[in-house]
Amino acid sequence: MAVEQRGIELVSPQERYGRPRDLLFLWSGTTLGIFTLVYGTVVVSLGLSFPQAVAAIVIGNLLAFPLVGLTSLQGPAVGTSTMAVSRAAYGPKGARALGFFGWLNMVGFEAGGMVLITFAALALLDKAGVHDQGIGLKVAVILIAALIQLVLPLVGHAAVMKAQKYFTWVFVAMFAIMAVLIGPKVEITASGGADFATFTAAVALVMSCGGLSWAPLGSDYSRYLPQNTSRKAVFGYAALGGFVPYVLLMTLGAAVATVVKDAGDPISGLPGALPGWFTVPYLLLAMVTLFAVNTTDLYSSGLNLQAAGINVKRWVAVVADLVICVVITYVAVVSDSFNTMLNTFLGLLIIWLAPWAGVYLSDWLRRRGSYDGAALFDESPASPYWGRGGIRWSGMAAQVAGMIAAALCINSTAFVGPISEAMGGADFSIFAGAIVAGITYLALERRPAMQVAPDAA
Repeated sequence: MAVEQRGIELVSPQERYGRPRDLLFLWSGTTLGIFTLVYGTVVVSLGLSFPQAVAAIVIGNLLAFPLVGLTSLQGPAVGTSTMAVSRAAYGPKGARALGFFGWLNMVGFEAGGMVLITFAALALLDKAGVHDQGIGLKVAVILIAALIQLVLPLVGHAAVMKAQKYFTWVFVAMFAIMAVLIGPKVEITASGGADFATFTAAVALVMSCGGLSWAPLGSDYSRYLPQNTSRKAVFGYAALGGFVPYVLLMTLGAAVATVVKDAGDPISGLPGALPGWFTVPYLLLAMVTLFAVNTTDLYSSGLNLQAAGINVKRWVAVVADLVICVVITYVAVVSDSFNTMLNTFLGLLIIWLAPWAGVYLSDWLRRRGSYDGAALFDESPASPYWGRGGIRWSGMAAQVAGMIAAALCINSTAFVGPISEAMGGADFSIFAGAIVAGITYLALERRPAMQVAPDAA
Protein backbone atom coordinates (compact mmCIF):
# COMPACT_ATOMS: atom_id res chain seq x y z
CA MET A 1 0.00 0.00 0.00
CA ALA A 2 3.01 2.33 -0.29
CA VAL A 3 2.39 5.26 -2.64
CA GLU A 4 4.15 4.72 -5.98
CA GLN A 5 6.67 7.49 -6.51
CA ARG A 6 7.58 6.75 -10.13
CA GLY A 7 5.99 8.77 -12.85
CA ILE A 8 7.00 8.41 -16.49
CA GLU A 9 10.62 7.63 -15.54
CA LEU A 10 12.07 4.39 -16.91
CA VAL A 11 11.33 1.20 -14.96
CA SER A 12 14.61 -0.63 -14.37
CA PRO A 13 14.89 -4.37 -15.12
CA GLN A 14 15.21 -5.10 -11.39
CA GLU A 15 11.81 -3.55 -10.69
CA ARG A 16 9.85 -5.44 -13.36
CA TYR A 17 7.13 -7.88 -12.34
CA GLY A 18 3.87 -9.44 -13.52
CA ARG A 19 2.66 -11.56 -16.43
CA PRO A 20 1.06 -10.60 -19.75
CA ARG A 21 -2.31 -12.04 -18.71
CA ASP A 22 -2.45 -9.35 -15.99
CA LEU A 23 -3.28 -6.97 -18.83
CA LEU A 24 -6.37 -9.04 -19.62
CA PHE A 25 -7.76 -8.39 -16.14
CA LEU A 26 -6.62 -4.76 -16.14
CA TRP A 27 -8.51 -3.95 -19.32
CA SER A 28 -11.49 -6.17 -18.51
CA GLY A 29 -11.93 -4.57 -15.09
CA THR A 30 -11.61 -1.15 -16.69
CA THR A 31 -14.03 -1.69 -19.58
CA LEU A 32 -16.70 -3.79 -17.83
CA GLY A 33 -18.65 -0.72 -16.81
CA ILE A 34 -21.91 1.15 -17.06
CA PHE A 35 -20.31 3.62 -19.45
CA THR A 36 -19.73 0.81 -21.94
CA LEU A 37 -23.37 -0.22 -21.62
CA VAL A 38 -24.47 3.37 -22.29
CA TYR A 39 -22.34 3.59 -25.43
CA GLY A 40 -24.38 0.70 -26.83
CA THR A 41 -27.62 2.58 -26.20
CA VAL A 42 -26.19 5.67 -27.91
CA VAL A 43 -25.45 3.63 -31.05
CA VAL A 44 -29.13 2.62 -31.28
CA SER A 45 -30.22 6.21 -30.60
CA LEU A 46 -28.61 7.21 -33.91
CA GLY A 47 -31.42 5.35 -35.65
CA LEU A 48 -29.82 1.95 -36.25
CA SER A 49 -31.80 -1.27 -36.01
CA PHE A 50 -30.56 -3.82 -33.49
CA PRO A 51 -28.74 -5.96 -36.13
CA GLN A 52 -27.13 -2.82 -37.57
CA ALA A 53 -26.07 -1.73 -34.08
CA VAL A 54 -24.46 -5.10 -33.40
CA ALA A 55 -22.61 -4.93 -36.73
CA ALA A 56 -21.33 -1.40 -35.96
CA ILE A 57 -20.28 -2.50 -32.47
CA VAL A 58 -18.32 -5.50 -33.72
CA ILE A 59 -16.69 -3.66 -36.63
CA GLY A 60 -15.80 -0.57 -34.60
CA ASN A 61 -14.24 -2.52 -31.75
CA LEU A 62 -12.48 -4.93 -34.11
CA LEU A 63 -10.80 -1.95 -35.78
CA ALA A 64 -10.01 -0.01 -32.59
CA PHE A 65 -8.89 -2.37 -29.83
CA PRO A 66 -5.85 -3.76 -31.68
CA LEU A 67 -4.49 -0.23 -31.17
CA VAL A 68 -4.44 -0.87 -27.41
CA GLY A 69 -2.45 -4.05 -28.04
CA LEU A 70 0.01 -2.24 -30.30
CA THR A 71 0.59 0.66 -27.90
CA SER A 72 1.14 -1.85 -25.08
CA LEU A 73 4.14 -3.41 -26.83
CA GLN A 74 6.55 -0.61 -25.99
CA GLY A 75 5.93 -0.90 -22.24
CA PRO A 76 8.08 -3.99 -21.62
CA ALA A 77 10.61 -3.00 -24.30
CA VAL A 78 11.24 0.57 -23.12
CA GLY A 79 9.78 0.81 -19.61
CA THR A 80 7.84 4.05 -19.86
CA SER A 81 4.40 5.39 -20.73
CA THR A 82 2.86 5.64 -24.20
CA MET A 83 2.97 9.42 -24.33
CA ALA A 84 6.64 9.40 -23.32
CA VAL A 85 7.36 7.06 -26.27
CA SER A 86 5.61 9.62 -28.50
CA ARG A 87 8.65 11.85 -28.01
CA ALA A 88 10.38 9.78 -30.69
CA ALA A 89 7.97 11.09 -33.33
CA TYR A 90 7.27 14.59 -32.01
CA GLY A 91 10.47 15.47 -30.12
CA PRO A 92 10.73 15.98 -26.33
CA LYS A 93 9.14 19.43 -26.53
CA GLY A 94 6.71 18.76 -29.36
CA ALA A 95 5.31 15.73 -27.54
CA ARG A 96 4.23 17.98 -24.67
CA ALA A 97 1.29 19.18 -26.75
CA LEU A 98 0.18 15.58 -27.32
CA GLY A 99 0.66 14.82 -23.63
CA PHE A 100 -1.63 17.75 -22.85
CA PHE A 101 -4.27 16.44 -25.27
CA GLY A 102 -3.92 13.03 -23.64
CA TRP A 103 -4.43 14.61 -20.24
CA LEU A 104 -7.57 16.42 -21.45
CA ASN A 105 -8.80 13.11 -22.83
CA MET A 106 -8.52 11.48 -19.40
CA VAL A 107 -10.00 14.44 -17.54
CA GLY A 108 -13.08 14.34 -19.76
CA PHE A 109 -13.72 10.66 -19.09
CA GLU A 110 -12.96 11.04 -15.36
CA ALA A 111 -15.38 13.93 -15.01
CA GLY A 112 -18.05 11.95 -16.89
CA GLY A 113 -17.54 9.06 -14.50
CA MET A 114 -17.70 11.32 -11.44
CA VAL A 115 -20.95 12.85 -12.67
CA LEU A 116 -22.59 9.45 -13.02
CA ILE A 117 -21.23 8.32 -9.64
CA THR A 118 -22.82 11.40 -8.09
CA PHE A 119 -26.17 10.82 -9.80
CA ALA A 120 -26.13 7.14 -8.73
CA ALA A 121 -25.37 8.07 -5.12
CA LEU A 122 -28.15 10.66 -5.08
CA ALA A 123 -30.56 8.07 -6.52
CA LEU A 124 -29.63 5.66 -3.71
CA LEU A 125 -30.16 8.40 -1.12
CA ASP A 126 -33.57 9.12 -2.64
CA LYS A 127 -34.52 5.45 -2.25
CA ALA A 128 -33.33 5.66 1.36
CA GLY A 129 -35.78 8.50 2.00
CA VAL A 130 -33.48 11.51 1.51
CA HIS A 131 -35.61 13.50 -0.94
CA ASP A 132 -34.45 17.04 -0.14
CA GLN A 133 -31.30 17.10 -2.27
CA GLY A 134 -30.02 20.66 -2.35
CA ILE A 135 -26.65 22.01 -3.45
CA GLY A 136 -25.07 21.23 -0.08
CA LEU A 137 -25.87 17.51 -0.31
CA LYS A 138 -24.68 17.31 -3.89
CA VAL A 139 -21.37 18.96 -2.99
CA ALA A 140 -20.94 16.56 -0.05
CA VAL A 141 -21.59 13.53 -2.29
CA ILE A 142 -19.10 14.79 -4.89
CA LEU A 143 -16.38 15.33 -2.26
CA ILE A 144 -16.92 11.92 -0.62
CA ALA A 145 -16.83 10.24 -4.03
CA ALA A 146 -13.61 12.10 -4.86
CA LEU A 147 -11.93 10.92 -1.66
CA ILE A 148 -12.89 7.30 -2.39
CA GLN A 149 -11.76 7.68 -5.98
CA LEU A 150 -8.35 9.01 -4.91
CA VAL A 151 -7.14 5.88 -3.08
CA LEU A 152 -6.16 3.38 -5.81
CA PRO A 153 -4.65 5.84 -8.35
CA LEU A 154 -2.69 7.46 -5.54
CA VAL A 155 -1.24 4.15 -4.30
CA GLY A 156 -0.21 3.30 -7.85
CA HIS A 157 0.37 0.60 -10.44
CA ALA A 158 0.49 -2.53 -8.27
CA ALA A 159 -2.73 -1.65 -6.44
CA VAL A 160 -4.55 -0.79 -9.66
CA MET A 161 -3.54 -4.06 -11.32
CA LYS A 162 -4.58 -6.12 -8.30
CA ALA A 163 -7.92 -4.35 -7.78
CA GLN A 164 -8.95 -4.61 -11.43
CA LYS A 165 -8.42 -8.38 -11.31
CA TYR A 166 -11.00 -8.73 -8.53
CA PHE A 167 -13.32 -6.17 -10.11
CA THR A 168 -13.38 -8.25 -13.30
CA TRP A 169 -14.95 -11.31 -11.68
CA VAL A 170 -17.53 -9.29 -9.74
CA PHE A 171 -18.54 -7.30 -12.81
CA VAL A 172 -18.85 -10.41 -14.99
CA ALA A 173 -21.24 -11.96 -12.47
CA MET A 174 -23.38 -8.84 -12.09
CA PHE A 175 -23.67 -8.08 -15.79
CA ALA A 176 -24.50 -11.72 -16.48
CA ILE A 177 -27.45 -11.37 -14.08
CA MET A 178 -28.50 -8.19 -15.88
CA ALA A 179 -28.38 -9.97 -19.24
CA VAL A 180 -30.60 -12.77 -17.90
CA LEU A 181 -33.11 -10.25 -16.50
CA ILE A 182 -33.24 -8.12 -19.64
CA GLY A 183 -32.96 -10.87 -22.27
CA PRO A 184 -36.63 -11.95 -22.37
CA LYS A 185 -37.76 -8.35 -22.89
CA VAL A 186 -35.52 -7.54 -25.84
CA GLU A 187 -37.26 -6.71 -29.12
CA ILE A 188 -34.88 -7.75 -31.88
CA THR A 189 -36.04 -6.67 -35.31
CA ALA A 190 -34.26 -6.05 -38.58
CA SER A 191 -36.94 -3.67 -39.87
CA GLY A 192 -36.23 0.03 -40.31
CA GLY A 193 -32.71 1.06 -39.50
CA ALA A 194 -30.36 3.73 -40.76
CA ASP A 195 -28.62 4.47 -44.05
CA PHE A 196 -24.94 3.84 -44.77
CA ALA A 197 -23.88 7.36 -43.77
CA THR A 198 -25.40 6.98 -40.31
CA PHE A 199 -23.84 3.52 -40.00
CA THR A 200 -20.36 5.01 -40.59
CA ALA A 201 -21.05 7.62 -37.89
CA ALA A 202 -21.96 4.78 -35.50
CA VAL A 203 -18.73 2.92 -36.28
CA ALA A 204 -16.76 6.13 -35.66
CA LEU A 205 -18.54 6.60 -32.32
CA VAL A 206 -17.76 3.00 -31.28
CA MET A 207 -14.09 3.46 -32.15
CA SER A 208 -13.73 6.83 -30.43
CA CYS A 209 -15.29 5.72 -27.14
CA GLY A 210 -13.48 2.37 -27.23
CA GLY A 211 -10.04 1.28 -28.35
CA LEU A 212 -9.07 4.60 -29.92
CA SER A 213 -9.54 6.52 -26.67
CA TRP A 214 -7.78 3.80 -24.62
CA ALA A 215 -4.79 3.52 -27.00
CA PRO A 216 -2.76 6.35 -25.38
CA LEU A 217 -2.75 4.32 -22.13
CA GLY A 218 -1.31 1.06 -23.51
CA SER A 219 2.25 1.15 -22.19
CA ASP A 220 1.22 2.87 -18.95
CA TYR A 221 0.25 -0.57 -17.61
CA SER A 222 2.60 -2.88 -19.51
CA ARG A 223 5.81 -0.98 -18.62
CA TYR A 224 6.37 -2.99 -15.44
CA LEU A 225 6.39 -6.31 -17.30
CA PRO A 226 9.83 -7.96 -17.76
CA GLN A 227 11.65 -6.90 -20.91
CA ASN A 228 11.67 -10.42 -22.36
CA THR A 229 7.87 -10.77 -22.08
CA SER A 230 6.22 -12.32 -25.14
CA ARG A 231 5.15 -9.57 -27.52
CA LYS A 232 2.33 -11.72 -28.89
CA ALA A 233 0.99 -12.27 -25.37
CA VAL A 234 1.17 -8.56 -24.53
CA PHE A 235 -0.68 -7.63 -27.72
CA GLY A 236 -3.28 -10.39 -27.40
CA TYR A 237 -4.17 -9.95 -23.74
CA ALA A 238 -4.32 -6.14 -23.95
CA ALA A 239 -6.48 -6.15 -27.09
CA LEU A 240 -8.84 -8.93 -25.97
CA GLY A 241 -9.15 -7.49 -22.47
CA GLY A 242 -10.98 -4.50 -23.92
CA PHE A 243 -12.49 -5.96 -27.08
CA VAL A 244 -14.55 -8.74 -25.51
CA PRO A 245 -16.18 -6.64 -22.72
CA TYR A 246 -16.91 -3.79 -25.13
CA VAL A 247 -18.62 -6.03 -27.68
CA LEU A 248 -20.68 -7.87 -25.06
CA LEU A 249 -21.69 -4.84 -22.96
CA MET A 250 -22.34 -2.52 -25.88
CA THR A 251 -24.54 -5.23 -27.41
CA LEU A 252 -26.38 -5.53 -24.09
CA GLY A 253 -26.79 -1.74 -24.10
CA ALA A 254 -28.20 -1.86 -27.63
CA ALA A 255 -30.62 -4.56 -26.48
CA VAL A 256 -31.72 -2.42 -23.53
CA ALA A 257 -32.39 0.46 -25.93
CA THR A 258 -35.00 -1.70 -27.66
CA VAL A 259 -36.87 -1.98 -24.35
CA VAL A 260 -36.45 1.45 -22.72
CA LYS A 261 -36.79 4.65 -24.72
CA ASP A 262 -34.47 6.77 -22.52
CA ALA A 263 -31.94 3.96 -21.90
CA GLY A 264 -29.13 6.44 -22.60
CA ASP A 265 -29.66 7.77 -19.08
CA PRO A 266 -27.94 5.08 -16.98
CA ILE A 267 -29.36 6.31 -13.66
CA SER A 268 -33.02 7.14 -14.22
CA GLY A 269 -33.67 5.57 -17.62
CA LEU A 270 -31.79 2.30 -18.01
CA PRO A 271 -33.07 0.74 -14.72
CA GLY A 272 -36.53 0.78 -16.33
CA ALA A 273 -35.58 -2.46 -18.08
CA LEU A 274 -34.85 -4.15 -14.73
CA PRO A 275 -37.17 -5.52 -12.03
CA GLY A 276 -37.60 -3.20 -9.05
CA TRP A 277 -35.72 -5.44 -6.61
CA PHE A 278 -32.57 -5.17 -8.73
CA THR A 279 -32.49 -1.36 -8.86
CA VAL A 280 -30.39 -0.89 -5.72
CA PRO A 281 -27.83 -3.59 -6.69
CA TYR A 282 -27.71 -2.02 -10.16
CA LEU A 283 -26.97 1.47 -8.80
CA LEU A 284 -24.25 0.04 -6.55
CA LEU A 285 -22.81 -1.82 -9.54
CA ALA A 286 -22.87 1.39 -11.57
CA MET A 287 -20.92 3.25 -8.89
CA VAL A 288 -18.28 0.55 -8.43
CA THR A 289 -17.71 0.09 -12.18
CA LEU A 290 -17.35 3.84 -12.59
CA PHE A 291 -14.83 3.97 -9.75
CA ALA A 292 -12.94 1.17 -11.53
CA VAL A 293 -12.75 2.89 -14.91
CA ASN A 294 -11.86 6.22 -13.29
CA THR A 295 -9.04 4.50 -11.42
CA THR A 296 -7.37 3.61 -14.72
CA ASP A 297 -8.05 7.08 -16.14
CA LEU A 298 -6.71 8.92 -13.10
CA TYR A 299 -3.51 6.90 -12.94
CA SER A 300 -2.75 7.58 -16.60
CA SER A 301 -3.80 11.23 -16.48
CA GLY A 302 -1.09 11.84 -13.90
CA LEU A 303 1.47 10.32 -16.27
CA ASN A 304 0.11 12.37 -19.19
CA LEU A 305 0.41 15.56 -17.18
CA GLN A 306 4.08 14.79 -16.64
CA ALA A 307 4.45 13.99 -20.36
CA ALA A 308 2.93 17.42 -21.05
CA GLY A 309 5.97 18.96 -19.35
CA ILE A 310 4.42 19.70 -15.94
CA ASN A 311 7.28 18.87 -13.59
CA VAL A 312 5.40 17.53 -10.57
CA LYS A 313 5.42 14.20 -8.77
CA ARG A 314 2.94 11.62 -10.00
CA TRP A 315 0.84 11.70 -6.83
CA VAL A 316 0.63 15.50 -6.98
CA ALA A 317 -0.58 15.26 -10.58
CA VAL A 318 -3.26 12.73 -9.53
CA VAL A 319 -4.54 14.96 -6.73
CA ALA A 320 -4.57 18.06 -8.95
CA ASP A 321 -6.36 16.13 -11.66
CA LEU A 322 -9.06 15.00 -9.26
CA VAL A 323 -9.59 18.55 -7.99
CA ILE A 324 -10.25 19.69 -11.57
CA CYS A 325 -12.66 16.78 -12.05
CA VAL A 326 -14.55 17.79 -8.90
CA VAL A 327 -15.07 21.29 -10.30
CA ILE A 328 -16.22 19.96 -13.69
CA THR A 329 -18.50 17.46 -11.96
CA TYR A 330 -20.14 20.20 -9.90
CA VAL A 331 -20.82 22.29 -13.00
CA ALA A 332 -22.27 19.29 -14.87
CA VAL A 333 -24.46 18.17 -11.95
CA VAL A 334 -26.04 21.57 -11.34
CA SER A 335 -26.47 22.40 -15.05
CA ASP A 336 -28.26 19.15 -16.06
CA SER A 337 -26.41 19.10 -19.39
CA PHE A 338 -24.38 15.94 -18.90
CA ASN A 339 -25.59 13.99 -21.95
CA THR A 340 -24.94 16.91 -24.30
CA MET A 341 -21.48 17.45 -22.86
CA LEU A 342 -20.61 13.74 -23.14
CA ASN A 343 -21.74 13.40 -26.77
CA THR A 344 -19.84 16.54 -27.81
CA PHE A 345 -16.71 15.36 -26.01
CA LEU A 346 -16.80 11.90 -27.62
CA GLY A 347 -17.35 13.38 -31.06
CA LEU A 348 -14.40 15.77 -30.90
CA LEU A 349 -11.91 13.22 -29.50
CA ILE A 350 -11.41 11.84 -32.99
CA ILE A 351 -9.85 15.05 -34.32
CA TRP A 352 -6.63 14.66 -32.31
CA LEU A 353 -6.67 10.94 -31.45
CA ALA A 354 -6.87 9.56 -34.99
CA PRO A 355 -3.85 11.58 -36.30
CA TRP A 356 -1.86 10.74 -33.16
CA ALA A 357 -2.54 7.02 -33.74
CA GLY A 358 -1.45 7.39 -37.37
CA VAL A 359 1.83 9.07 -36.44
CA TYR A 360 2.54 6.72 -33.51
CA LEU A 361 1.99 3.57 -35.57
CA SER A 362 3.94 4.92 -38.56
CA ASP A 363 6.86 5.78 -36.29
CA TRP A 364 6.65 2.34 -34.66
CA LEU A 365 6.75 0.62 -38.06
CA ARG A 366 9.55 2.85 -39.29
CA ARG A 367 11.69 2.03 -36.26
CA ARG A 368 10.57 -1.62 -36.20
CA GLY A 369 9.47 -1.13 -32.61
CA SER A 370 12.99 -0.16 -31.52
CA TYR A 371 13.44 2.81 -29.15
CA ASP A 372 16.25 4.08 -26.92
CA GLY A 373 14.57 4.55 -23.54
CA ALA A 374 17.27 6.79 -22.07
CA ALA A 375 17.33 8.99 -25.18
CA LEU A 376 13.58 9.59 -24.86
CA PHE A 377 14.34 11.54 -21.67
CA ASP A 378 17.41 13.33 -23.02
CA GLU A 379 16.27 16.91 -23.57
CA SER A 380 19.41 18.07 -25.33
CA PRO A 381 20.48 18.38 -28.98
CA ALA A 382 22.50 15.17 -28.48
CA SER A 383 19.30 13.13 -28.34
CA PRO A 384 18.46 11.26 -31.57
CA TYR A 385 14.85 12.36 -31.00
CA TRP A 386 15.66 16.06 -30.55
CA GLY A 387 14.74 17.40 -34.01
CA ARG A 388 15.02 21.19 -34.19
CA GLY A 389 14.72 23.04 -30.93
CA GLY A 390 13.33 19.93 -29.27
CA ILE A 391 10.55 19.52 -31.86
CA ARG A 392 10.41 16.99 -34.64
CA TRP A 393 8.56 19.03 -37.20
CA SER A 394 7.77 16.01 -39.35
CA GLY A 395 5.62 14.61 -36.54
CA MET A 396 3.99 17.95 -35.78
CA ALA A 397 3.24 18.65 -39.45
CA ALA A 398 1.74 15.18 -39.84
CA GLN A 399 -0.40 15.72 -36.74
CA VAL A 400 -1.76 19.01 -38.06
CA ALA A 401 -2.43 17.55 -41.50
CA GLY A 402 -4.26 14.61 -39.94
CA MET A 403 -6.33 16.86 -37.70
CA ILE A 404 -7.41 18.94 -40.69
CA ALA A 405 -8.35 15.77 -42.60
CA ALA A 406 -10.30 14.41 -39.63
CA ALA A 407 -12.15 17.71 -39.14
CA LEU A 408 -13.13 17.80 -42.82
CA CYS A 409 -14.62 14.30 -42.64
CA ILE A 410 -16.27 14.31 -39.19
CA ASN A 411 -19.98 14.14 -38.43
CA SER A 412 -20.41 15.08 -34.76
CA THR A 413 -22.95 16.85 -32.59
CA ALA A 414 -20.62 19.86 -32.45
CA PHE A 415 -20.21 20.30 -36.22
CA VAL A 416 -20.22 18.45 -39.53
CA GLY A 417 -17.16 18.67 -41.78
CA PRO A 418 -17.66 19.80 -45.39
CA ILE A 419 -16.54 16.46 -46.86
CA SER A 420 -18.87 14.57 -44.54
CA GLU A 421 -21.70 16.91 -45.47
CA ALA A 422 -21.02 16.41 -49.17
CA MET A 423 -21.17 12.63 -48.61
CA GLY A 424 -24.59 12.80 -46.97
CA GLY A 425 -23.27 12.73 -43.41
CA ALA A 426 -20.88 9.77 -43.77
CA ASP A 427 -18.12 9.89 -41.13
CA PHE A 428 -14.68 8.71 -42.25
CA SER A 429 -12.83 11.07 -39.90
CA ILE A 430 -10.87 8.36 -38.07
CA PHE A 431 -9.58 6.77 -41.26
CA ALA A 432 -8.86 10.13 -42.90
CA GLY A 433 -7.07 11.49 -39.83
CA ALA A 434 -4.94 8.39 -39.23
CA ILE A 435 -4.07 7.71 -42.89
CA VAL A 436 -3.23 11.32 -43.80
CA ALA A 437 -1.12 11.76 -40.65
CA GLY A 438 0.68 8.44 -41.12
CA ILE A 439 1.48 8.97 -44.80
CA THR A 440 2.57 12.57 -44.19
CA TYR A 441 4.90 11.48 -41.41
CA LEU A 442 6.52 8.72 -43.47
CA ALA A 443 6.90 11.08 -46.45
CA LEU A 444 8.69 13.68 -44.32
CA GLU A 445 10.86 11.17 -42.45
CA ARG A 446 13.04 9.84 -45.24
CA ARG A 447 16.19 9.25 -43.20
CA PRO A 448 16.81 5.70 -41.90
CA ALA A 449 15.54 5.30 -38.36
CA MET A 450 18.00 4.53 -35.57
CA GLN A 451 17.83 0.87 -34.51
CA VAL A 452 18.35 -0.09 -30.88
CA ALA A 453 19.53 -3.46 -29.66
CA PRO A 454 16.93 -5.24 -27.45
CA ASP A 455 19.17 -5.09 -24.37
CA ALA A 456 19.63 -1.34 -24.80
CA ALA A 457 15.97 -0.44 -25.10
